[in-house]
Amino acid sequence: MSKFRNTISLTSDAALEALSAAVAHAKSMNVPQCVFIVDRSGETLASVRMDGAKYLSMHTAHSKARTAASINSATGAMNAEFGIAAGIASQGGVTHLPGGLPIRFDNELAGAIGVGSGTGEQDFEVARAALAAIGADAV
Repeated sequence: MSKFRNTISLTSDAALEALSAAVAHAKSMNVPQCVFIVDRSGETLASVRMDGAKYLSMHTAHSKARTAASINSATGAMNAEFGIAAGIASQGGVTHLPGGLPIRFDNELAGAIGVGSGTGEQDFEVARAALAAIGADAV
């Protein structure tokens, strides 16, 4: 039985590059966004609230990123009733709202991104642009 496992980590440079790409894409859409990039454990590496983005979306974008890292999957697919209960139980750390994506390289989880302040589809579009910019697996 192995006593360890190899993991990969998202670098701070990659987090900033992803953040920059997300902001650029949100600007091109004319949809100001809140964006969080977290490592695989859900700790924040980079974040921004663009001018005009909704204040409360900082909280939901952070929860989206942490949820995507925790479940290694896109947010928005869990049953709403379960999502609400999980959100309450985790004091807002988990959400069922769309806009969070895992950041993977060669199918290995390195972190996650959460985007909020647009529609769910706009949030996902900005997140996907960030993943593409750093060469992460498409989700």
